Amino acid sequence: MLAILCRGAALWVAIVALSIPIGSTVAFGQAAEAPAVIAPSTGPAPAQAIVPEPDLPDSVEAPAGEPGVDRSTLPHDLSPIGMFTNADIVVKGVIGVLIAASILTWAIFLSKTLELAALRHKTRALGERVARSRTLSEAEAQVGRRKDPAARLVQAAVEEVSLSAGLSAEGIKERVASRFERIESGAGREMIRGTAVLATVGSLSPFIGLFGTVWGIMNSFIGISQANTTNLAVVAPGIAEALFATAIGLVAAIPAVLFYNVFARIIAGNKAVIADVSAETMRLVSRDLDRADARGPSRLAAAE
Repeated sequence: MLAILCRGAALWVAIVALSIPIGSTVAFGQAAEAPAVIAPSTGPAPAQAIVPEPDLPDSVEAPAGEPGVDRSTLPHDLSPIGMFTNADIVVKGVIGVLIAASILTWAIFLSKTLELAALRHKTRALGERVARSRTLSEAEAQVGRRKDPAARLVQAAVEEVSLSAGLSAEGIKERVASRFERIESGAGREMIRGTAVLATVGSLSPFIGLFGTVWGIMNSFIGISQANTTNLAVVAPGIAEALFATAIGLVAAIPAVLFYNVFARIIAGNKAVIADVSAETMRLVSRDLDRADARGPSRLAAAE
């Protein structure tokens, strides 16, 4: 019996001994299968790796000049005077001609403005006096020895009536009208004197400036080919000088055309005022001739 109990106790101890390793193995396998939980870290985060950037120059400087270009010889002054100084001799000649034409245009404008304004004022004043006169003799007294076109109308009428004393009234009127026509035509020629220069400057200046522009651009392209570069510093000055010639041409042409049109209107107005004086004088001649006819042909000379 004791032997049986000893065998039973030994068997129990063996079973317990075998069960302990098996439980440890199962627990280890379950721990491996379960997801790992990472506790939050309260310490500083690990430093990230810094990739070094490539070294770059602080500023990229433009090349001092392309091969074959000497920057010391390039023009730097692009003011109007600088462009004229650095321009080709032909372009300089074109600009000089255009500047002279512009000065002449303004000189004609100032002189003709004063001349036409004075003529208009004198003609209107004399026309009012002639209109208030009752006879040709009174109009002659108002004129005196003046030499303006309106005064010449009255003087020509008095002279023709005096030369045609005793002749028919119709013939006298025709000859007086013929004198008036020539005086008005001469006054028109005097008024338009100098305006042809304005028309010439206005029509030719743009083409002269264009010639300077074409010549300057041609020289610019020749310089590009010789320098073997298309650098803007080489191209820009020559083109600017060429375009400057066109600008001067427009500066000369635009005022010339404007002044010509202004003078055309002023001259037309002055011609109308002179025509009014001519009509007033012709009425005085006709009135005196009718009075003489009413008194008798023998008194025509006495009336003058």
